[in-house]
Amino acid sequence: MLSHLFRFSFRNVKMPDSFSTIPTETLNSKTFPVDLYSHPTDSFINALSNVSSGAVNPRCTYKEDFKRILLPAVYIIVFLLGFPLNATVILKIWRKRSNLSRNNIYMLNLAIADFLYVMSLPLLVYNYASHDYWPFGEFTCKMVRFQFYSNLHGSILFLTCISVQRYLAICHPLAVWHKQGGRKMAWCVCGLVWLVVASLCAPTFHFAATGQQRNRTVCYDLSTPGRSVDYYPYGMALTCLGFLLPFIGVMVCYCKMAFILCRPVSYQGVSIAPGDKRDRAVRMIIIVAAVFCVSFLPFHLTKTLYLVVRTLPNAPCTTRNLFSIIYKSTRPFASMNSFLDPILFYFTQPRYRRSTRRFMRRVTTLKSRGSSD
Repeated sequence: MLSHLFRFSFRNVKMPDSFSTIPTETLNSKTFPVDLYSHPTDSFINALSNVSSGAVNPRCTYKEDFKRILLPAVYIIVFLLGFPLNATVILKIWRKRSNLSRNNIYMLNLAIADFLYVMSLPLLVYNYASHDYWPFGEFTCKMVRFQFYSNLHGSILFLTCISVQRYLAICHPLAVWHKQGGRKMAWCVCGLVWLVVASLCAPTFHFAATGQQRNRTVCYDLSTPGRSVDYYPYGMALTCLGFLLPFIGVMVCYCKMAFILCRPVSYQGVSIAPGDKRDRAVRMIIIVAAVFCVSFLPFHLTKTLYLVVRTLPNAPCTTRNLFSIIYKSTRPFASMNSFLDPILFYFTQPRYRRSTRRFMRRVTTLKSRGSSD
């Protein structure tokens, strides 16, 4: 009888309006009577479930139908271009491995990073074309996400090494300190870069995971929705250390290189650089700056904005959905560096441009002979 009376009185109690505005931390610190949990209302159950799951924002379902068309189409193009181009660069450099320059050592490691990434694209094409369905297991999900970010930040760091190497050759041609060690030093720098990339991207294995969404298994990109707050400091640190600092370093090097290259060939009685070296440096500045501006800058800018918005406690679902669309629309641009990097190699290596022109002349000659017959 008393339990029925208590149940009736509890259901007719009107909770104060301020209860709905109590922050998550306050709910965690409150101690409720045992009887209060015996017959909770539906709203109270929802409040407790939100607290226990650690979610700051209310549940929000994103409308991302655009991914089914945009991402598979772009990833197929990136795979068809990036696979043969990076394989060609790796083979061409490896054939000359007994006499590699430091610049070619960095280019080899850059091509390896891009090649490993494009090998994972068929799985992503299937995933997005199948409405985000991921049947390949959780470890493969973590591995694919790790490959994406390790390639992205590996490309940034190796492009930074190439830029610094060219800067030293142009701006400090008479100095000998940066020439000591030669190829051995370049290989040590590449090993250090791989170690830094692995350390920066290792938490991806912790945050990336599979989950259930709309009754199907999905592979979350950054983290599960319930861990968005935990991911935020790591995501910001990854952007700052893996993109912002190298980007600032590259821009500083290029500004100083541009200042030197704008001078006459002989400045104040000192020869600055031969004409062919100046031309290669100018081409490299233009191509690397284009890669950073097209591939890396939009992706990291929109990713940072998305990380901020999705951790705001009162952000409307429509706002979070909008920034999610903007961020994920720039992912194809980040993938494009996988075939833009081999173009950088082609335009900065004169002998490979000459061999490519000879090969094209042979092909056109054979075609003309075949048509005349």
